[in-house]
Amino acid sequence: MRLVIAQCRVNYRGRLTAHLPSARRLILVKADGSVSIHADDRAYKPLNWMSPPCTIEEAPGVWRVRNPAGEQLDIEVEEIFHDSHHDLGPDPGLTKDGVEAHLQQLLAEHPEALEPGLTVVQREFPTAIGPVDLLCRDAAGQTVAVEVKRRGEIEGVEQLTRYLTLLNRDPRLAPVRGILAAQSIRPQARTLAGDRGISCITVDYDVLRGLDDPSSRLF
Repeated sequence: MRLVIAQCRVNYRGRLTAHLPSARRLILVKADGSVSIHADDRAYKPLNWMSPPCTIEEAPGVWRVRNPAGEQLDIEVEEIFHDSHHDLGPDPGLTKDGVEAHLQQLLAEHPEALEPGLTVVQREFPTAIGPVDLLCRDAAGQTVAVEVKRRGEIEGVEQLTRYLTLLNRDPRLAPVRGILAAQSIRPQARTLAGDRGISCITVDYDVLRGLDDPSSRLF
């Protein structure tokens, strides 16, 4: 991982255009090829970013970051205050909490709760950036990647988007569509998912566990 603190301007051209005026920011370059620009607020969320795979061309005063979709991120570097490289080593991956892990197990046992005709090919399907919770096939035979969360938020959509990018490069699997499954899904996450062609499905944990029967409810 490379960490650069610099006075910089940023211009993005792609599905839309965006501009960040000159300011001191953190530029984060990860081993997976992603590039993100951070300010000293917004928690973990970057001001702008380019998801992998992408190429970085460094010239005096400017970095040009491009991806296969034709998007381009230009970082005009005015002054560098810090530039360091760090090898983080292999990551053991995210350990899901009890509810989320059990929810994944229940959905693997009952994929029809997500969509009629859906069948599970493999749980924890490996990719270069981490395992996909459920790799499935729908009734028409198309590959479906399912990301299971207790709460569906923007980060879950971003995570599933990265998985879909990698899976769709495999001719044995492509085309691959995505489903974000959670007990609750934030409106912002639904909006972003819809823009990226990802389905959002809310699931009832108690119904999956057999502790509640919706047909017996009065309302």
